[in-house]
Amino acid sequence: MLLAFSNPYQRFAHRGLVCSVLLIGCVGSLCDFSHADEAAWSIENLAGTGSPGAEGEGGVASEAQMDNPFGVLLGPDRSVWFCEYGGQRIRRILPDGTLQTVAGTGERGYSGDGGSALHATFNMPHEIRLSASGDLYIVDMGNHCIRKIDAGTGLISTIAGTGVAGYFGDGGPAIAAQFKQPHSLQFGPDGDLYICDTGNHVIRRLDLATGILTLFAGTGTAGPTPDGAAWRGTPLNGPRSLDFDRDGNLWLATREGNQVFCFDRDSRRIQHRAGTGASGLSGDGGPAQLATLRGPKGIAIDRDGNVWLADTENHAVRRIVQTTGRMERMVGTGEIGDGPPGDPLQCKLSRPHGLFCTPDGSVLIGDSQSHRIRVLRPVVANP
Repeated sequence: MLLAFSNPYQRFAHRGLVCSVLLIGCVGSLCDFSHADEAAWSIENLAGTGSPGAEGEGGVASEAQMDNPFGVLLGPDRSVWFCEYGGQRIRRILPDGTLQTVAGTGERGYSGDGGSALHATFNMPHEIRLSASGDLYIVDMGNHCIRKIDAGTGLISTIAGTGVAGYFGDGGPAIAAQFKQPHSLQFGPDGDLYICDTGNHVIRRLDLATGILTLFAGTGTAGPTPDGAAWRGTPLNGPRSLDFDRDGNLWLATREGNQVFCFDRDSRRIQHRAGTGASGLSGDGGPAQLATLRGPKGIAIDRDGNVWLADTENHAVRRIVQTTGRMERMVGTGEIGDGPPGDPLQCKLSRPHGLFCTPDGSVLIGDSQSHRIRVLRPVVANP
């Protein structure tokens, strides 16, 4: 059962407000900490019972079920938003801790464009982002498209992709283009929407003002990405997740490539920053370039420039320290499992996907196959 208001988007549809700047509070005590590099860390369960399902709508999120949460973010309405890969829904945890569905019927499909998002169907949504005006953008992976929920009306539409898998349309209208299993999206410093078209091994850019889609990086064929290579004409191997740092550089985790790259804005060159390319779990405490990863599927950059990775098949969250280039394991034992809360290095995860770094130093984790949203936060000792 939904809460009293009929359109959940109207609560934060304020033109010109940037989500990452206006987060003045959040669920519970999520944002009560600062200076992460000077602190120990603690992990808690924010939502989910550990069992897949949909029971608990409108109740306390920590006592409710969810089904494979993937992308997660903290909105300017102080709610934690996430998409359910298995549940085929977009949901949020309100500031009072209750759980609410904001899009999707729970059935798998591709329907609802032009109508209320609550009556739409999805096919394995992977990631969500909020625009500065409060519109919600969704990677509808299994439908090979990008969809948008208007903040003012709550109506859903497809803005990129035809719903048919393929590779077509660079230089033309995004609505007539074809994608193949897109996974990640993020707004760039130019206001354009950047999309990991994972099945096509490319990153594509959508100009939201014109609706035109262009190729940003990749060749359409999987291949090695040499350090120092040019943005254009260099292959990528499973571009899976992207984010931008404070200088406007694009960071990319490659799933099949088991590496992390930075697209340097000034030199227009691709810099290798983590992962040898081999699949494994090694290198914690040493240079990130010499570490091994196993199917990384999430990336997020915090306020200090540290790069966080959902090292999915290692069931861990790791971090590249901005000042040293060192790789650190932050959550997980390397074995699949479900918790317990407390010490993050003793808390087992189960194929985490989504990450979101809050302005106050906490990190939200979509612990997918544990069917939980967790929060990792710095615990600052009393002086």
